[in-house]
Amino acid sequence: MAATVQERLAAFRADRYELERSVLPLATSLDGRRFSFQASLHGLELQVGGYARLEAGDSAWLGQVLGLRLEQRELSAVDGAPAQIRHARGEGAILDGPDRPFHDATVRSATPAEVGAWAARIAKPRARLDIGDLTLARGLGHELDAAGFDRHSFLCGQSGSGKTYALGVMLERLLTETDLRLVVLDPNSDFVRLDRVRAGADPAEASRYRAVADGIEVHSATPGVGRRLRLMLRELEPDTQAALLRLDPIADGDEYAELAALLAEERPPSLEALMASKHPDARKLATRVRNLGADRFGIWAHGEPGSVLDAVEAGGPRCVVVDLGSLPTPQEQSLVAAAVLGRLWRHRERRAPVLIVIDEAHNVCPASPGDPLTALATEAGVRIAAAGRKFGLYLLVSTQRPQKVHENVISQADNLVLMRLNSAADAAFAQDVFSFVPPGLVARSATFRLGEALVAGKISSHPALLRFGARIAEEGGSDVPAGWAAAR
Repeated sequence: MAATVQERLAAFRADRYELERSVLPLATSLDGRRFSFQASLHGLELQVGGYARLEAGDSAWLGQVLGLRLEQRELSAVDGAPAQIRHARGEGAILDGPDRPFHDATVRSATPAEVGAWAARIAKPRARLDIGDLTLARGLGHELDAAGFDRHSFLCGQSGSGKTYALGVMLERLLTETDLRLVVLDPNSDFVRLDRVRAGADPAEASRYRAVADGIEVHSATPGVGRRLRLMLRELEPDTQAALLRLDPIADGDEYAELAALLAEERPPSLEALMASKHPDARKLATRVRNLGADRFGIWAHGEPGSVLDAVEAGGPRCVVVDLGSLPTPQEQSLVAAAVLGRLWRHRERRAPVLIVIDEAHNVCPASPGDPLTALATEAGVRIAAAGRKFGLYLLVSTQRPQKVHENVISQADNLVLMRLNSAADAAFAQDVFSFVPPGLVARSATFRLGEALVAGKISSHPALLRFGARIAEEGGSDVPAGWAAAR
């Protein structure tokens, strides 16, 4: 009796299952540095970003999977009917092993012990930053090479990805493991408690952190938080003064000259004195100051000694947190950012190494500055990105939306820390700028969970997928509690 359709279908599926299961996990390398492989889909353990052990005879290699896809081949079944056989096809990079080609090496997922042995062997004798665990090598930590921060770095991730938390982890490790100075521009007041150890922190880490916390100086306009954030008009660069008052050296030549002359005096006159002056350019200048509201900025020192620019000078505190988020107006925030970046650039010839951290960089160095002060801050950021490294000025730029940061700031970064990016446009932009990062790893960013990241560049031995570890210091900013969503 002829087999029923269901019986023939079941037999076909069984044959296909056995054929797919029988696909051998084999790898080939034509140059000893890259490899391609095939593997069965059944029980597949290899993942993009994960680690593979390749063995051929007495030789063995450690590799990292950089791409993986589904492939179908048409074969003839036992009864002559065609069958679509599915299997995994992938490629990767050789991390360790003989520098020679191979063919038909068996491939399997590498164990954490095998990956750890390789990482320990290649570790350089200099400061290492233990920031978390590899996501695809269970229980194995990952360390960043502190020396890699002598290249500009870019951190991006959408809201809710853990970006600010991750940035805090890196700053804390840099403070405890290196002598590098930090200047942090903080538009959201996220790091104003960087000098305080959080409750529940690991006791050993907390003890080490307290030893450096005294060198952290917070400058804020919020009463009771650190030192009062202040500036003196006369210490600003001429271009910053002009941008503040929207003065053009040519179109507003008389007022510009009047401002320079007044600031050169030992005791510049008050706004009231300018308004009462018999000199027309002085009165015009006073009217401009009043109309722009610059005289009402709370940032002015008003005779108090010292300013935030003194703090960022070489030889100042180990870490300076500039709390831009505490300032009430965007103009004041842009003014302070421009002044700090301008001062660091102006004194670049001192060659004092400093890591300049710009959090929420789309506010400080936007792709399209909307006013003269923001344009000035952006220009300073672009100068530092282009030529700062040879003077010891290193950038660590962080943002939610990479396309909103000036391209000439991002494009100079050699290190990437990529967290979750659901936006396909943002991921494509990041891939285009950081073309040295394998596309398959960038594509995984859409699936990252809270605190997970891809780290690549000089700071990492290889493009690594990891989960950031615990903070030591208290976190600053936080979301508004969503108690209104509680069930009634």
